[in-house]
Amino acid sequence: MFTHLHTHSHYSLLTALPKIEELLAQAKEYGMTSLALTDTSALYGAVEFYSKAKEYGIKPIIGVEIFVCKDLHSKNNTAEDRRRSQLVLLAKNEAGYKNLLKIISIAQLEGFYYKPRADKNLLREHSEGLIALSGSLQGEIPSEIIYGNYERAKTIALEYESIFGKDNFYLELGPHLENENQIAANQGMIQISRETGIPLVAAVDVHYVKRENAEIQDILLCIRDNKKVTDKERFSMMSLDLSLRSEEEMRALFKDVPEAIENTEKIAAACTFSFHLGENHLPEFPLPEGKTADAFLRELCEEGLLKRYPDQTLVTEEHRIRLDYELGVITKTGFASYFLIVADFVNWAKDDGIIVGPGRGSAAGSFVAYLTGITNIDPIEFNLIFERFLNPERISMPDIDMDFADDRREDVLNYVRSKYGNDHVAQIITFGTMAARAAIRDVGRALGYPYDICDKTSKMIPMFTSIKKALEEVPEFTQWYESNADAKKLIDAATKVEGLSRHASMHACGVVITKDPVTEYTPLQRVSGSREGVVTQYDASTKSNAVEKIGLLKMDFLGLKNLTIIQNTLRIVKKIHDLEIDIEKIPLDDTSAYKLLQEAHTTGVFQLESSGMKRYLKQLKPTVFEDIIAMVALYRPGPMDAIPDFIESKHGRKKVTYLHPILEPILKNTYGVIVTQDQVLEIARKFAGFTYAEADILRKAVGKKIKELLDEQREKFIDGAIKNPEIDKKTASEVWDFIEPFARYGFNRAHAACYALIGYHTAYLKAHYPAEFMAALLTSDQDNIDRIAIEVREAREMGIEVLAPNINESFEEFAVIVGEDSTRNIRFGLNAIKNVGHVVSHEIVAERKRGGRYETLEAFVERVKTKDLNRKSLEALIKVGALEEFGERNQLLENLDAILQHAKNLKSIADTHQNSLFGDMPLPVSKIQFAPSVPAEKKTTLGWEKELLGLYVSGHPLTDFQAYLNKTATPIRDIEKKGDNAHISVGGVITSVRKVLTKTGSTMYFVGLEDMTGRVEMLVFGKTAEQTGGFWREDEIVLVTLRVSHKDGNVRCIAEGVEILAIDKIEQFSRIEATRARNAKEAESLRAEENLRKNLIIKLTETSPEKMHATISELVELLSSFPSGGRKVIVQAPGSARETNFRVAPTDEHLALLQAIEGVNSVE
Repeated sequence: MFTHLHTHSHYSLLTALPKIEELLAQAKEYGMTSLALTDTSALYGAVEFYSKAKEYGIKPIIGVEIFVCKDLHSKNNTAEDRRRSQLVLLAKNEAGYKNLLKIISIAQLEGFYYKPRADKNLLREHSEGLIALSGSLQGEIPSEIIYGNYERAKTIALEYESIFGKDNFYLELGPHLENENQIAANQGMIQISRETGIPLVAAVDVHYVKRENAEIQDILLCIRDNKKVTDKERFSMMSLDLSLRSEEEMRALFKDVPEAIENTEKIAAACTFSFHLGENHLPEFPLPEGKTADAFLRELCEEGLLKRYPDQTLVTEEHRIRLDYELGVITKTGFASYFLIVADFVNWAKDDGIIVGPGRGSAAGSFVAYLTGITNIDPIEFNLIFERFLNPERISMPDIDMDFADDRREDVLNYVRSKYGNDHVAQIITFGTMAARAAIRDVGRALGYPYDICDKTSKMIPMFTSIKKALEEVPEFTQWYESNADAKKLIDAATKVEGLSRHASMHACGVVITKDPVTEYTPLQRVSGSREGVVTQYDASTKSNAVEKIGLLKMDFLGLKNLTIIQNTLRIVKKIHDLEIDIEKIPLDDTSAYKLLQEAHTTGVFQLESSGMKRYLKQLKPTVFEDIIAMVALYRPGPMDAIPDFIESKHGRKKVTYLHPILEPILKNTYGVIVTQDQVLEIARKFAGFTYAEADILRKAVGKKIKELLDEQREKFIDGAIKNPEIDKKTASEVWDFIEPFARYGFNRAHAACYALIGYHTAYLKAHYPAEFMAALLTSDQDNIDRIAIEVREAREMGIEVLAPNINESFEEFAVIVGEDSTRNIRFGLNAIKNVGHVVSHEIVAERKRGGRYETLEAFVERVKTKDLNRKSLEALIKVGALEEFGERNQLLENLDAILQHAKNLKSIADTHQNSLFGDMPLPVSKIQFAPSVPAEKKTTLGWEKELLGLYVSGHPLTDFQAYLNKTATPIRDIEKKGDNAHISVGGVITSVRKVLTKTGSTMYFVGLEDMTGRVEMLVFGKTAEQTGGFWREDEIVLVTLRVSHKDGNVRCIAEGVEILAIDKIEQFSRIEATRARNAKEAESLRAEENLRKNLIIKLTETSPEKMHATISELVELLSSFPSGGRKVIVQAPGSARETNFRVAPTDEHLALLQAIEGVNSVE
């Protein structure tokens, strides 16, 4: 039986085409019983290949194609060091697999020079358990034969045989008999075999499954090498047929050397290596002498009980039972070391001042995790389920993911490396794949298609949609495909490469910690890009999860920006107030924090700052922590529909009902609304009698939305429920229908509780230390000018002024400035100025600390000694006003050459001075001579600020328009108060315009609009987009009519019309307003004169003489206090009228006072 022993998958990145399942399916169709995978310099697909091959009933052979050079450590730019030859290695057994891991790792980490490289010394050292093939035409032996060096080829063959041992090295014959080089190479190797006894083997060097895929593989190479298929001087394999051939074809090709076919079967039989999937390889935690991991973990838990509950009367039997139960499960599963390892680095981080998240995911359901300090939310108090984390009925590797302040995450990793050894810790690889749109563009470039065609075609595919699905669902895309030959070729080719692995990079947070060195379990390599470093070659994606399958301990070390904000807020509070706050001990019932949430002042508050969430918070008016948990859990597609019911029920406007009394204790705290998946699991257990494992299977089955699985679970649920005589089938069906949608989308309660706690912590700090919190928030976003604009606006609405950058007052980060009257404002950080750079910012602040204020511009450029203070950075500082105390902005800009020349001259003088006889004497002082210039216009300076700071600081473009907009437009901050489908006008300056093509090929715009109260993004489409396309330009000041939509809980603004606001229109408006005001004033004057001519008549009610006398006395006293005027006061009593001596000029307030006197009927 023939076996393919030299086979590439798409994990030979951008070189080979087949996905692993495609290779196996074709091998199965051919009736093959074994197959090797030999990707280039990597085992990326080995675990996936092994698992899927077993499913296909095919024996998997694990191997690799490597490059061999003379000396892997030599990396000179010489022909000899650039030369590398191909070799195929196959793992016979466990020892061979371990040697593969080491050879690949060393080739990647030590031998990399253009490509990963091994040498023969490395192969000799790690040859045990390996079978080697001489490789295709790029192999060392066939290359020497092709060059005519037969004797040298034979010597090399004997050398390889001596390295790997007799019958462990084979001469590889290729089937490409149409190729002259292949014919020569095959003939030479057959001769070497006859002379030396080194066996022959037939192999294809498979790069695609079907012959017709050759052109697509060629396109893939062009994408890799950034070439076009029409380029003459480029690497191509088109002259060879590299398809996965049938046994019949291979036997026919090698009928003269049948042993080459038979030897594939011999090799396949010799390769018996198997992965031990399901076996865990946990690292060993260094234990105190004489202690087991289980005993030490219990000891830490007992200590934790004392720390968490200083009042030991609070430790109930429930706590003890839960602790014993969890420790029992942990002992049974053998995961005590896992908990000890995590507890160790988490508590080290806390002791080192690093803010650690309260937990993440289901791990927060563990009481042991809480007691050992891993998590910070009491699972008993908050009713969190341990079995969601570690289920004794279905044992699998636990998953504790941790959040750390993002600026200290690397410190935690370094601690773990130092604790367990650098070679026992590695970050995890991840693969970027070719998504539909990118595949279209890449293939189009390789085919040499014009940009317009590629761009048009790619944009027809909706985001996150496959090409196949787009052809089924987007009529315009289908029509384009069917009507244009170029488009068809492009789309067909892109479909074949879509989903292929394109490049390797570092997983954002995944880390493995191993018992033995990492290279005992996985090869290592370096990756480049935004995150550089050493990574495993096995990934942890949800699709294949090779890391977990081979039993490695994988943890996510996540850097969370919000924890850094908390950390920096606490640091600023300590500096300003000399107050240490333990964030883990703040009360969860703080009135100020809940007031902030109720008023939805939640910009910067974790998980609670979106516009939709703000609207719901105002309606909900949260009063307890449980409300925050509910909002975190519900505010996501699907569960969001239940938010109105939750709010109405909380406030008693909707009666809470339950389909069955069993549901009441489960749903009571959430007003009859399912808020988390945990409630679904509890309903399945309590109502239908499921075990935790069965309930978890139900949750997963519902999530997959496969009808057969759903029907099976529905039947099981109903059958389980009606075993209870108090439940009938109708009620059971109703409860299933009630829980089924939420089981699909619901959120883990433990995760919601942890994130709600971070949200509460940020709300607490913002409520009590607003300036300190906002400074920390602004610093965290200092590289994102869009966020800076939003947060500065928020600060100003809170009464905190954000002051412009200033080289004598700004620090690198945003800083709280305490005024003489104790008011707290924030000074803009230098790092937040675009084009200045962190190096310049650091040096400006450091030099100011060393030598005091910069008194002159000359002193500034003389003292800040960094090459990064160049034209670009100086220009940015000038434009934002940071140097304004030394001169007007435009004057400084127009004299920038003189400033730079001054700095250059100073350096030259300093260098000369230092080496002269006068080196100890101070340098002579010189002044920069400014040429005259015209001051910059206000519009220009505002534009600079917007460009470099992300917002207007010294003013606003709308200042001159504000009076008009006050009369004609709704402030942006009030948009969300408008009802669904409300039609309003909004005025502002356009800050961004993004033009896109819809599925139908029509134009749509996303337009950012800003006024002095906020910013909004508007959607412009349909006829409005057609009619107004020319109006949407950045910096244009416009008045927009729009419709407000509250669909899916989010506020959307759909533009329906637009008008450009010209200054002459505003001036006309001002003239009209001035005329109107003048006319109103004249009218008021006339009314006043008329009033002077009128009498003031006070009518009294009929009453007794005594009360009438009291009323008149009070009238006389009040009238005496009125200002004198022309109105005569007449008092009318029933049946009589009397003219008084009072002449007054009353205001409306005076008349109201008269009316308020008891006994006065009216005042006219």
